[in-house]
Amino acid sequence: MSSVPGDFLWYDVMTSDPDAGRAFYKAVFDWNMADPGVPGHEYTVLSVGSTGVGGLMRLPDDAKATGVPPCWTGYIGSDDVDADVKRLTAAGGSVHKPADDIPGIGRFAVVADPHGAVFILFKPGSPTPPGPGLAPDAPGNIGWRELMAGDMPADFAFYVTMFGWTKAEAHDMGPMGVYQLFAKDGVTRGGMMTKMPEMPVPCWGFYINAEAIDAAAARVTRAGGTIVNGPMEVPGGQWIVQCTDPQGAHFGIVAPSR
Repeated sequence: MSSVPGDFLWYDVMTSDPDAGRAFYKAVFDWNMADPGVPGHEYTVLSVGSTGVGGLMRLPDDAKATGVPPCWTGYIGSDDVDADVKRLTAAGGSVHKPADDIPGIGRFAVVADPHGAVFILFKPGSPTPPGPGLAPDAPGNIGWRELMAGDMPADFAFYVTMFGWTKAEAHDMGPMGVYQLFAKDGVTRGGMMTKMPEMPVPCWGFYINAEAIDAAAARVTRAGGTIVNGPMEVPGGQWIVQCTDPQGAHFGIVAPSR
């Protein structure tokens, strides 16, 4: 787990059926899965080899009670979660779960940008040990982050204020608007655009790397998931599909070839 402030460092899928979720993601991405052994927390670490890329957990009852569906959520690194929560609310964001500690793991807060897209502020409890980590395009790693924003220009300004992100390339999508790439420390991390009116709420989405898109899409449907959109080629020559797992959590897959 990276601990770079302002950068995405972890991803969770919250599911209504953890056993079924583990079986699905194992079949699609062949992740290694392990219980970290945190007392009172049912949690599965998803790893490529020995490198963790995210986790799987049961959708909490309090989230379910407010209508939150199964979903993927991203963690953004923080040097000081409590201070960042104050900055976030001053910048128009909102707090879904106040700052709290996971013993032995770190401190977190569940928050949202000014138009409601949810993410988690997180400070790991201990420094990340040195190591090569995974290549950004390694199969099974999260390769792209995408915000379907309530108002892209306004929300981009919010993330600049919060995390120091900068603009990279922009792509004119015609009637769909501008797809603006964002960078952290000079490295492009993802993109954002104003959501289409038919999308119910602004949200973050995450694309998981695969070696070839058709084979990955076939694994999704074979394991009981659904292809919502694609395959399609995107600028830069990569291919994507947008999917839901059997419990309804949305995610994407990105690959360098069909």
